[in-house]
Amino acid sequence: MSILPGRPGSWLKPSAGHNRARAGNGIVYPVLGIAVCVALIYLMLGDFKFSPGKSELSFVQRNGTQFVVDGRAFYVNGWNSYWLMDQSVEESSRPRVSEIFQTGAKMGMTVCRTWAFNDGAYHALQVSLGIFDERVFKALDWVIVEARRHGIRLLLSLVNNLQHYGGKTQYVKWAWDEGFGLSSSNDSFFFDPSIRSYFKIYLKTILTRKNHLTGIEYRDDPTIFAWELMNEPQCASDASGDTLQEWIEEMTEFVKTIDKKHLLTIGLEGFYGPVSPEEKQNINPGKWYSTLGSDFVRNSKVPYVDFASAHIYPDQWLVEADLNEKVEYISKWITSHIEDGEKTLNKPIMFTEFGLSTKAKNFEYSHRIIFYKSIFNKIYESARQNGAGAGAVLWQLLVQGMEDYNDDYGIMPGERPSVDKLIKEQSCRLIAVQYGKNSVDKSSVIC
Repeated sequence: MSILPGRPGSWLKPSAGHNRARAGNGIVYPVLGIAVCVALIYLMLGDFKFSPGKSELSFVQRNGTQFVVDGRAFYVNGWNSYWLMDQSVEESSRPRVSEIFQTGAKMGMTVCRTWAFNDGAYHALQVSLGIFDERVFKALDWVIVEARRHGIRLLLSLVNNLQHYGGKTQYVKWAWDEGFGLSSSNDSFFFDPSIRSYFKIYLKTILTRKNHLTGIEYRDDPTIFAWELMNEPQCASDASGDTLQEWIEEMTEFVKTIDKKHLLTIGLEGFYGPVSPEEKQNINPGKWYSTLGSDFVRNSKVPYVDFASAHIYPDQWLVEADLNEKVEYISKWITSHIEDGEKTLNKPIMFTEFGLSTKAKNFEYSHRIIFYKSIFNKIYESARQNGAGAGAVLWQLLVQGMEDYNDDYGIMPGERPSVDKLIKEQSCRLIAVQYGKNSVDKSSVIC
């Protein structure tokens, strides 16, 4: 299948860039309710007062199937904004980053997933193999500081499976152009020893980077929630999955030799491969998905992987399905992966991307409320039962003026108050689970 431009980090998602008018100024909530909710979020995340050179914030850790902070369960209601580093290179666009952090925090969101890579593209962090642009690195430094200032933790992805922002394609091209690449195939990223060595150089450079604003190395900064090894890894040239499995084992062990403090995930889409039982492969949206070289359970069993990830895009997987069919399918998809976390992996499961395209069949904006709510309910019910469903991360949030970064999934908070309200309700529900039923005054807040 051909890769189309669109959502960076996905295939078969057509590009957009629609201009949308604001639908209003949102809903005014009782001041007391907001104060209670914000106070609880502050308590949940810890002391976020920024002090250069100090680290007063606790790291998120794992205890079995749950994330924990200071011994208390931690649930994620988060969002994707892949563009943070890119928009922080120029001083003129940095206010967009501040605005999205402020917006996420006001809705009670706790984690933002973003790219900590840009290989050979505009505003490239890595301009050629092993060569980095200090100006762009300083932009990433600033993103981390700004996230902490707003009480947001970061899930940092380290390379793309796709061509957007360079990805594995750029590594292979560099190696091939310099005359030492074994193959021009994109999948040689996974099996070429020279490319693997260069990717390790990149990993070590990122993990040991000393933030010029704080003096703290990234591996010692608890503002970083976790590392994601690769966005949506696939190695279709080896449908057995052995090539990708060996790469995951090698790279996750390498990361953990440098950074033992942070959580680590792979970045999988969640498809079951040929090693998985047939009943699990039947959960895939089609037989083709088991031939992509990835395998959710097998890959996630690697001991250096702290939590598993999956994505949710039924409008791309089940193109002709109606909304009810999609909701029914994702219920099975989410349940299956949470059960894997509880019964097989003994690890948390986080759904690190989910969205509903405006180009979905018979799309209406009210469909997003139904779709999002079905996902939020599954996470909430798992949290209530101390299950492995550790959170969900919406694709994607933007601010006004970023139409060129939008796709068919983008949301600009403030345009549709019903979406903002639903996100905040989920935040408050998860806080209530974490701190007890009496922690949130349900008569004075939206949850």
